[in-house]
Amino acid sequence: MRYSIVQLAAQALQRHRGWQPAWRDAAPRDGYDVVIVGGGGHGLATAWYLAKVHGITNVAVIERGWIGGGNAGRNTTIIRSNYGLPGNEPFYEWSMKLWEGLEQDLNYNAMVSQRGVLNLYHSDPQRDAYARRGNAMRMHGVDAELLNADAVRKMAPFLDFDNARFPIQGGLLQARGGTARHDAVNWGYARAASALGVDIIQNCEVTGFVRDTSGTVTGVETSRGTILAGKVGLAVAGMTSHVAAMAGLRLPIESHVLQAFVSEGLKPLIPGVITFGAGHFYVSQSDKGGLVFGGDIDGYNSYAQRGNLPVVEDVCEGGMALMPMIGRVRLLRSWGGIMDMSFDGSPIIDHTPVAGLYLNAGWCYGGFKATPASGWCFAHLLATDSPHETATAYRLDRFRTGHVIDEKGVGAQANLH
Repeated sequence: MRYSIVQLAAQALQRHRGWQPAWRDAAPRDGYDVVIVGGGGHGLATAWYLAKVHGITNVAVIERGWIGGGNAGRNTTIIRSNYGLPGNEPFYEWSMKLWEGLEQDLNYNAMVSQRGVLNLYHSDPQRDAYARRGNAMRMHGVDAELLNADAVRKMAPFLDFDNARFPIQGGLLQARGGTARHDAVNWGYARAASALGVDIIQNCEVTGFVRDTSGTVTGVETSRGTILAGKVGLAVAGMTSHVAAMAGLRLPIESHVLQAFVSEGLKPLIPGVITFGAGHFYVSQSDKGGLVFGGDIDGYNSYAQRGNLPVVEDVCEGGMALMPMIGRVRLLRSWGGIMDMSFDGSPIIDHTPVAGLYLNAGWCYGGFKATPASGWCFAHLLATDSPHETATAYRLDRFRTGHVIDEKGVGAQANLH
């Protein structure tokens, strides 16, 4: 039986009657124990763990736009914990463990898919560097397997193994890595936090901070009025410098655009996430069949969610060097997210010099994969005024004291001016 468009629309409307919003679209109240600025994954996760783990439910998450309208809906969905330095590896492994139980915790399908993350190497020195990273991972109880070219060929025979400039010699595999559906992660955290009493307030832009006579932050001025707070936490990603400046803070971060791309839908092809070791290119395949890929940040400071053509060209060159057949695939769309790039490529979860104001920032390329642990550790900081044990290295003053976490190959230092 064939249906007209009108008949199909009528059936869809009939079957979707009675659906309720996933979370309350709350109006701001006069005050809260904690106000979290930023309704992305990190802000929502923080609110959820404040309520669930610490029993603090008098919390508001304020978002200048809509939930999922920022970087949370503009990333390439990769989750992994294949870091090498002690300051990073325990944190990202804690995040991976939280990812593995997230859907059960939230009672929501976040489409967590542990299909594996494979970092390719193309030279003997790069192999040795990956071997060291794999050993460091295993020392922290994280799975890591160094593969030779034959093992990689079995996983991904379509790669250009005999490229004259960048022959594929093998790769470092974290089988527990993979992807998760970015918007579903946001929706799941929002629904779960709202169910515990957290107010999620959309279309509410911060325009300033309320401070008492001692200079302590006691609330925020917003486009929807003044909201008082016992504590204020910033989780606004690429807008961190802009919002922090309202409190008189100049932070060791820069805002850059990171572009991402998706192709037309294809039959299953990419087994997991594959990264090109001779350039910054990474690719996976979405549930819709599109190839999702990206590369380096744009080389200039910007708050705009758009990129430029030279980076598009660079990313496509990396894709062609890795798997020439990608040249036959049509590009469906591209987009840009604003990255807050710290000077050592690692994040910040700490008090600020302004009393009452707390900071979650500097996530560079690693923001999405860190979402659960970021929320957990930021909630711990807000609730207890002390850092979580896995985030003790993420101090704001490390750039002044020299305790930087210079994680080569995953940070921003090579790209900053």
